[in-house]
Amino acid sequence: MAYRRVLLKISGEALMGDGQYGLDLATVDRIAREVAEANAADHEVCLVIGGGNIFRGLSAAAKGMERASADYMGMLATVMNALAMQNALENIGTDTRVLSAIPMTTVCEPYVRRRAVRHMEKGRVVIFAAGTGNPFFTTDTAATLRAVEMGCDALLKGTQVDGVYSADPKIDPTAQRYDSLGYMDVLARDLRVMDTSAISLARENDLPILVFNIHEPGGFKRVLAGEGMATVIRGDE
Repeated sequence: MAYRRVLLKISGEALMGDGQYGLDLATVDRIAREVAEANAADHEVCLVIGGGNIFRGLSAAAKGMERASADYMGMLATVMNALAMQNALENIGTDTRVLSAIPMTTVCEPYVRRRAVRHMEKGRVVIFAAGTGNPFFTTDTAATLRAVEMGCDALLKGTQVDGVYSADPKIDPTAQRYDSLGYMDVLARDLRVMDTSAISLARENDLPILVFNIHEPGGFKRVLAGEGMATVIRGDE
């Protein structure tokens, strides 16, 4: 296998299906099945899920809400998404743990790095919730941080398109798709596939990032095997 231990980053919007907000349970179930298949094939999988389908802190701050409070609300939204994914995974027999950076022991475990690593070694899917536990950091940065802490072979970012483009291909039909990029290429071209903190952290720790279409059936499994359509972001050339 190309990648044994990976972190899958999914945006909250990816869980909306065709809706405008909230959760589409059919979409959650489909993604859960793909994660379960990877887990059954002896990949060690952990996840970070955004909360933009429920509440986006940055947007709320732009409308006048105090930024730190807005970000904490966004972190709580990620916990809701994590619990939904946990439910979907356990409904199909996959052992799962949700670990939150904001302690809330009634509904999930507090994040402890060594405990998370142990869960993965035991074959459990680990879902990291509440971002880094701090305002002003995105879930992209949280995903990169957790991937580094877990010693992941790669960070896989599931998006709405099959890789990184020079512009939004849904708006600009002339947008160029990249098969591979260096970390500095992403920063210099301001491609915004992930925020600069996430890219810089990945660069400092030589963590490959693979960007692929989370909505393509079987796409996650193929990318794990090094065969799927994805843009690979790795060491600068």
